[in-house]
Amino acid sequence: MNQRTDNLFLFETGMYRPPSEGGSYSLLLRLTRNCPWNRCTFCGMYKDHKFSLRSVEEIKADIDAIASICRQVAAISHDLGFEGRITRRVISTLISTNPALGSHHGFVMVLDWLMSGGRTAFLQDANSLIMKTQNLVLVLEYLRRTFPMLERVTSYARSKTLARKPLDELQAIRKAGLDRLHVGLETGDEELLRQVKKGVTPEEHIEGGRKAMEAGFQLSEYWMPGLGGKANWENHARNTALVLNRINPHYIRSRPFYPAPGTPLFEEHSKGKRRALSPREQLLELRAMISELDVSSRVCFDHAGNHWRNAKGGLLFTLDYEGYSFPEQKRLVLDLIEEGIRIH
Repeated sequence: MNQRTDNLFLFETGMYRPPSEGGSYSLLLRLTRNCPWNRCTFCGMYKDHKFSLRSVEEIKADIDAIASICRQVAAISHDLGFEGRITRRVISTLISTNPALGSHHGFVMVLDWLMSGGRTAFLQDANSLIMKTQNLVLVLEYLRRTFPMLERVTSYARSKTLARKPLDELQAIRKAGLDRLHVGLETGDEELLRQVKKGVTPEEHIEGGRKAMEAGFQLSEYWMPGLGGKANWENHARNTALVLNRINPHYIRSRPFYPAPGTPLFEEHSKGKRRALSPREQLLELRAMISELDVSSRVCFDHAGNHWRNAKGGLLFTLDYEGYSFPEQKRLVLDLIEEGIRIH
């Protein structure tokens, strides 16, 4: 984390964003610090870090700092005859007059964002929707005014937060400029949700997801193959499909479970209290889940954790962020799963 100093160009940046936001080189704007729930037994992302809200004034100051960098980069580029292009000489010139930028990892992020066209932004950290609606609206409106070229603004959100927010407040947030939400469903199985301390029920997952869709957001729901281990893989697969069918989100994204060191689930696996699925067993679980899906979603495997191989040794599924269109490509995905089962 980068704390603000007297330097006009410094701003805070968190660590985490979805792969699709990294692939599009999204601008990372920190609205909250860490996770307000932070009890999930499978997650080590924010452990040992306390949650806090940031004020509207702090966030606006960060937007101003990023805008100042953008203006300075453009001015230096034109002064040096590069007509707005970002070159090594432009960067070195800016750093020479503002040495603090050389050790600020957010500066590289801004450069990547500018060089990719400055089209997308991601609001950090784990649950921006927990902000008071009026404050989030003010931030979004300011962000959109400052960077009118933005085509998409996205954020993580919790299902329970979405379920609790009044629909008219979600609609106001959407109107102010938040386009897409990334939600960690993980599982639709009630018992497994309790075991991993997700802090949400299947009904709240459904209510939160459907309310987000009704408010006009694009919705990405993430599920976690392998989370139930050998003891609960079938209930995990089938009940997850049932919940997703009720939501019918725009995107369903696979994030296979791996025990993360330092988490309670890692300890359970280390002590033999839980038994992980083999790659073949994961594919059997995946087949059970996909077979039950009745959605018009994009089903995506856009993460390195989807490691299964095909008969030629390549990746079984495309890592493309848009994935496979359902129901049209459901048969294709099932055929790929069968291929993977044969060779694993």
